[in-house]
Amino acid sequence: MRMLNVLGFSFAVIVTAGLMKPDLVSAAEATNVIEAINVAQQGNEVALKLDLKSPLVQPPAGFSVSQPAKIAFDFPATSNGLGRTTEVLNQGDLRSVNIVQVSDRTRVVLNLVRNLNYKTRIDGNSLYIILTPVQRLADTSAERSVRFAEESLIGSKHAMRDVVFRRGKDGEGRVVVDLSDSGTGIDIRQQGSSLIVDFAKTSVPEHLRRKLDVTDFATPVTSVETRSMGDNVRMIISPKGLWEHNAYQSDNQFVVEVKKVVEDPNKLVQGTKVGYQGPRVSINYQNGDVRALLRLMAEELGLNAVISETVTGTTTLVLKDVPADQVIDIIFQQKGLDMRKKGNILMIAPRDEIATREKLDFEARQQISELEPLVTEQFLLNYQKSGDIQKLLMGVPPGMTLTPQLMASLNSAQGSSMSSQRILSKRGSAVADPQSNILFVSDIPSKLEEIRTFIKTIDIGARQVLIEARVVEAQDSFNRALGAKIGLINSKPVELGASGAYLAGGKMTPAVTSGTTTTPATLVQNPMFGVNLPTPSTGGTLALSLFNASITRILNLELAALETDGLGKIVSSPRVITANNVEATIEDGTEIPYVTIQSSGGTSTATVSFKPAKLSLKVTPQITPEGTVRMNLVVKKEEADWTKAVVLSGYANPPIKSSVVDTNVVVDNGGTVVIGGVFITDTQSSVEKVPLLGDIPGLGWLFKYKNDKGTRRELLVFITPRIVSDKMSLN
Repeated sequence: MRMLNVLGFSFAVIVTAGLMKPDLVSAAEATNVIEAINVAQQGNEVALKLDLKSPLVQPPAGFSVSQPAKIAFDFPATSNGLGRTTEVLNQGDLRSVNIVQVSDRTRVVLNLVRNLNYKTRIDGNSLYIILTPVQRLADTSAERSVRFAEESLIGSKHAMRDVVFRRGKDGEGRVVVDLSDSGTGIDIRQQGSSLIVDFAKTSVPEHLRRKLDVTDFATPVTSVETRSMGDNVRMIISPKGLWEHNAYQSDNQFVVEVKKVVEDPNKLVQGTKVGYQGPRVSINYQNGDVRALLRLMAEELGLNAVISETVTGTTTLVLKDVPADQVIDIIFQQKGLDMRKKGNILMIAPRDEIATREKLDFEARQQISELEPLVTEQFLLNYQKSGDIQKLLMGVPPGMTLTPQLMASLNSAQGSSMSSQRILSKRGSAVADPQSNILFVSDIPSKLEEIRTFIKTIDIGARQVLIEARVVEAQDSFNRALGAKIGLINSKPVELGASGAYLAGGKMTPAVTSGTTTTPATLVQNPMFGVNLPTPSTGGTLALSLFNASITRILNLELAALETDGLGKIVSSPRVITANNVEATIEDGTEIPYVTIQSSGGTSTATVSFKPAKLSLKVTPQITPEGTVRMNLVVKKEEADWTKAVVLSGYANPPIKSSVVDTNVVVDNGGTVVIGGVFITDTQSSVEKVPLLGDIPGLGWLFKYKNDKGTRRELLVFITPRIVSDKMSLN
């Protein structure tokens, strides 16, 4: 804390630093429960007491996050017995505590106002966590070193296993370092325009001692260099522009995130964090001068401030532990002040004075644009048509034809004011040459710079996407048949009367005498009794016959069994390449003729029409900023079913089997997704039998026939998009 006494008021400034010391210990093996949390403030220190069901063997493992300020402790084999996950404390620099239980592990997160040091102590069933302020460094240089993690395994050697650079979803650069253990000591600090990370007592393999050029990732980081410094390892992260960083560690993985800061001229402190971020101050200001207080606040924030002479008056403020930028905001609201930032200079004046000054500046610029001489510049377009760009600059809708009369109207002052989408100034004009694809633009220099940026932004080649679809159709059929055929033949003649007629299993033909030649009687055998059930036409058969010695009575038994199993797969793979946001269609197949009969006045006329039976793919891809591909897909697979064709006038009209998938999906570049599937199962079973006899257990199989059929059909559609690089060609 730094005390100031200026113009009769007391002014205390509390400056944050970034010293954090998590301890690495082993977790207790026994199951435990967090039962209560108590907090007490003792001067500048905050004591937190956690009551547990069982005593801890060693303090829990902890880690710290610098932005936003947090300290977390992991309790393995421990559950949350508080009945709530959040505890609002508001004691000193400790805002609240979050208790999150995942499986059998509980993490306690301390949400802080600023970075604090901490100590842990075990007393019976309680764990004491003492939070102490970080002392300000005596060195007033801009470099601040943060002890991210204190080395906890004394005398041991640590190792760096891998260094990976990735681009986050918000465009931030992420350096991921895999360490051999979580007890590696880490120091992180900003040195000039670079970020320095030192790993204490750590070795690095030879293949990781390199400088990574990561400019192509489009993040604030341009390079990451890893080098060996004696017993330590130093990593140099080189960002560009205005940036901020965040570092955190989870087990053996250490992550540094560098995010771009978009400068807001209306904010005193730049950054993406919500709320006020300046150093905290305590003020007891009694009836003091406003200009003097603003000057002191600007000095504390390190700003170059120009305060207008019209800022007058006095104010009284009694504030304790409030961010300095919030103090300035309070003064602005009280006194009707505002600010404008130009570069690194902050201009403070009454709100009305700033508005009047800006209005005068705008009118002056407008007058200059009306009197400034015109300059002509030519733009050679590579991808866009000069006529289309001419319409955009002049505010002409894309579907409207640019006639000479319309051009003259738009170039006039009245026409220029009518076009709300016009990019050219009132005096500007544009002429397109379709033959050479050159655009000639005449306008004031300030507008030409804006038009030059506009053309450079849109005159780029469209990215292309290769979409590969795989339509897989698999069929599995099964057929099993089992039957029996039994027959009984009796060929022995039986006399029925004196007429010489016989009746047996066959028909007796009497003897015939012609002259001296006598033809003996013959017996034509016919079955007298039999059972004949249908059997499979193909397959294995087994026949048995029983007969007497004279072969006059024969018993035939024929068993037949058939089992077939079929498996087939059809793979169709249409591919199409198209530009970003441009619809593409590819089709392959035939058209089936259909005959329709029309009768009129007793005369029939046959008309032939065609219906498509094709495999088609229609897709509209969109490349997202994250590098994924969003696709609007329509996949159709159509084929004629000739087995169910209807014959009309000698022509077969088959039905069309169609499978259609219409969807919208997002897929990673080079990834594969299943966008649809159809699974059809057809099972049939039929039994033919002799009544009563076919129901006899076991023996009934001699008098019945059973046929089982099963068919399974599955259709899957796979989609794989690939973004085509401008520097690559596809074979």
